[in-house]
Amino acid sequence: MRPIRVIIAKPGLDGHDRGAKVIARALRDAGMEVIYTGLRQTPEQIVTAALQEDADLIGLSILSGAHNSICPRLMELLREKGLRDVRVILGGIIPDADLPALKAMGVAAVFGKCQCGCICITRPFKTRCRSSLAFSFANATK
Repeated sequence: MRPIRVIIAKPGLDGHDRGAKVIARALRDAGMEVIYTGLRQTPEQIVTAALQEDADLIGLSILSGAHNSICPRLMELLREKGLRDVRVILGGIIPDADLPALKAMGVAAVFGKCQCGCICITRPFKTRCRSSLAFSFANATK
C-alpha cells in the first residue's frame, strides 16, 4: 500500500508560508508523501498538481481571508477534472461563521487555532488535543 500523497498549497496573495512548511514536514515525518507547491498558487495550479501527482489530499493554508473565493473555485475544478475522491482540508484564519458553507461545498476539514492554543492538525502526531474543536487528521483522509 502506498503512502498517502498530500499537496500542500498556499493559494492567493498570502505570503506567510512558515505554517504550511511546518505542516508539510509533520505530515512527511508521519510517513506521508508531501508535495509543497509554494506561494501564490491559483486554484488551477493546485488542481493540476493534484492531478499530476495522483494526490489523495489537498491541504490549503489561507491566512488572507480569501477562502470564500478560492475554495469554491478549487472544488469546482476538482469536480471538472474527475477528482471527486481527492479530499480538501483547509487551515488558517477561518471564521466560525464560514464553516457551514465550506463543509457544504465539500471541504473535508477546517483546522485553526483551538481553545487550548495549539494548531489542531499537528496534534495527531504529537499528543491528543483536549479541545472539542479538534478534528483528527486521519479522519480527513478516509
